[in-house]
Parts: sequence; structure tokens; C-alpha cells
Amino acid sequence: METVKLRGGSPLYDKIFKIGAAIAATYVLAIIVLIVVQLVTNSYQIWAQEGISFLIGSDWNAVEGSESYGAAPYIIGTFVTAGLAMLIGVPLSMGIAMFLSELAPKFLRSILSFIVELLAAIPSIIYGLWGLFVFRTYLLNWVETPLNNAFGGSFWLFSGTPFGLDIFTASVVLAIMIIPTIASISREIMIAVPNSQREAAYMLGATKWEVFKMAVVPYSKSGLVGASILGLGRAVGETMAITMLIGNATGQSAFPSSLFSPGQTLSSIIANEFPEASSGSLHMAALIGCGLILFIIAIVINIVAQLLVSRVLKTHQGAVLV
Repeated sequence: METVKLRGGSPLYDKIFKIGAAIAATYVLAIIVLIVVQLVTNSYQIWAQEGISFLIGSDWNAVEGSESYGAAPYIIGTFVTAGLAMLIGVPLSMGIAMFLSELAPKFLRSILSFIVELLAAIPSIIYGLWGLFVFRTYLLNWVETPLNNAFGGSFWLFSGTPFGLDIFTASVVLAIMIIPTIASISREIMIAVPNSQREAAYMLGATKWEVFKMAVVPYSKSGLVGASILGLGRAVGETMAITMLIGNATGQSAFPSSLFSPGQTLSSIIANEFPEASSGSLHMAALIGCGLILFIIAIVINIVAQLLVSRVLKTHQGAVLV
């Protein structure tokens, strides 16, 4: 059978494949552009009225005729909950990844790796329901109340009245949610480290911990940082579990005053108030403006993570690290 070729010698199916791939790539880019245009267009009203005050203000009054909106408490709440989740989740994730890549027996490694990946696929609403009806009670009785009784009067971080629906509970559940994501990616990055790095360290008489510290971590640190930032991206954009557990305060009361105070994030304020906002109103524009801020934060985080991870997943010394 003769191959049909275009002028220049390229087979026809190669040309069709290139065009199809280009269309697919353009489609993804077009979706992102359309999302940005839609968010900017529908939030223009709030930016025109509030200006920079929308970013730094704390008033949140949806009463018609005296409307005033400021997203600062929700921006801070987003970063506080995500930051606490990272402080809790990243060390545990690295420990899990280290065990699966360096210490676990082969028969156990595949089973545990599958379980970790399975945990990453559980919907956030399931984590939220578990946190609300099960985990919250144990955390309140065993952690929050003892810490408040011991340090609440002298240390502002543990002040307030523990109720179980607050920044601390939301952050701990969020940490549990991001651990599988960070651990799974970190494991793949650690496995990608060439065995020659480990063997060189063992030849010098290093222990397993020293091999991990001196050979594995320095070689893969960019990728591990990237994996952590990918987890941060999920933490920043998480909605349902946070909405169910953070207490949903509004206005100035949403500023995090302690770990045990209720708060709000950009995603949770949208989830809570979007059904009540009428189309075309300033309230709706404020919520979409919160969505635009969250979108920009998530895009920046994911771009930084991809750049860091790509530094590890490259050809090195003739081997492809994947």
C-alpha cells in the first residue's frame, strides 16, 4: 500500500496528528482564557466601586442599600488554614515517602503506595462529613480543650472558646487531605534518584538515614519542594471540607484571632453565600471577585510547582528520571 504524502514528503497522517494535537492544546488554553475573562467581567462592578479596599477591607455587609465588601479576612483565612495544613502535612508526607521509597519491603511497598493513591482520590465532601461528625469530637475533647485550659489564659494562639468548628479543626482535616497528594508525588521523585547516588553514600559507610539525608534529599529537593507546593495548591482551593468545619464567620470576626476561633476562606465564603446572591448584584460581583483572587493564587502556586518539579524529571547522566 502506498503512503499518501503531502508536498514536502510528510505523510498525511502526521500532518493530521499535528493539527489535532495543536487544537487540543489550544482548547486547554482557550478554556483558561475564557475563565479569566468571565471572572474579570462579572467582578468588574465590585472593583469599580470598592477598588483596592476590596483587597484590604474587612466589612462584609450584603444588606441592599448599605452594601460594603472587603475580602481581606478571607484571604488571610485562606493562607492561615493552608499554612497550618502544610506545617502538619508536609513532615508526615515526607516520612511516608521516605518509608515507601527507601525502607519498605517490596511486598508492602506496592500495597501501601496503592492505599496512599486511593486516599488522594477520596472526595473532599467525605473528608468534611467525617471531620464534622467523627473527628471534630475527638479533636475537641483531646486536643483543643486541654490546650485551651493549659495555655488559653497566657498565650493568644490557644485563647477563645473551643467548639470544634474553627480554624484548627479545618486545618488538621485539610492536612489529612493533602498528605496523600504530597506523599505520592514525593515518593515518585525519591524513586527517580539514581541508585548510583545511594551506592556512593553506602560505599563511604553511610547509614540509611545518612544516605537519605546526604544523597536522596539534596538530589531531589527541588522536586520535593514542588510536590509540597502542589499540595499547597490543593489546600488553598479546597472548598467543601473547609466550609463544613471552619465555623463560617463573616466580616471582621473572620480575622483569625486564635487557632480556636471561627474563620472563613475565599472558597468557603463563595460556597456559603453564592446561592443567596442575585444575578447582577454587587453581592454576586463580590463573590466572583473572591473567585478571581483565588484563581490567581492557585495559578501562581501551580506554575511555581511545575517549574520546580520539572527540574527533577529530566534526563540526568543518560537516565530518564520518571
